[in-house]
Amino acid sequence: MRTPLGSTRPLLAYGLPAAAGLAVGGALAGQGEDSGTAALGGMAAALGARGGLGAARLAGRYAPAIGEIMQKTIERPDRAVQAARESVRKGGARYKALGGMRDVLTDAYMAAGNIPASAVQKAAAGLAVPGAAALAGLGGVAAGMVPGALGVPGFQQQSVVDPESYGSSNSYGAVYKQTTPQYY
Repeated sequence: MRTPLGSTRPLLAYGLPAAAGLAVGGALAGQGEDSGTAALGGMAAALGARGGLGAARLAGRYAPAIGEIMQKTIERPDRAVQAARESVRKGGARYKALGGMRDVLTDAYMAAGNIPASAVQKAAAGLAVPGAAALAGLGGVAAGMVPGALGVPGFQQQSVVDPESYGSSNSYGAVYKQTTPQYY
């Protein structure tokens, strides 16, 4: 039985999602989102990063299958290069270039079968965690639009005062005040 995700490495399991949530929430607040939407986006990003860690763990479990898929993907171009090499004149520049390409593909084929599970897991974590956090943060922003449309306080955009409106420091009425009648 496998251990829960946070039991052996709590800083990774809880710290990374918290950092992703704070980063996305701060970025949303910096872009002018209201506080409620920024908080929802940050929380959703933290949950997405946590899910990305689970996806990376799952990718490590299926590393042998991923290696086989990579080998099958490399095998087809290797056959095409071999067929092209047989169709050109032996000893020529094309023959040598295609031979070198075939050697590179053969080396890649052999290496794909020997990929360690930890490397697949780290690569998946490097792609899944930020991607899941970003997508979940976007979902949090979309979820924050619902309370904003309903008029819930904290989820509404701050209205910007038009500097040209009457009463602001740039308008004609604010610069040139009417004089009051003075009594002599």
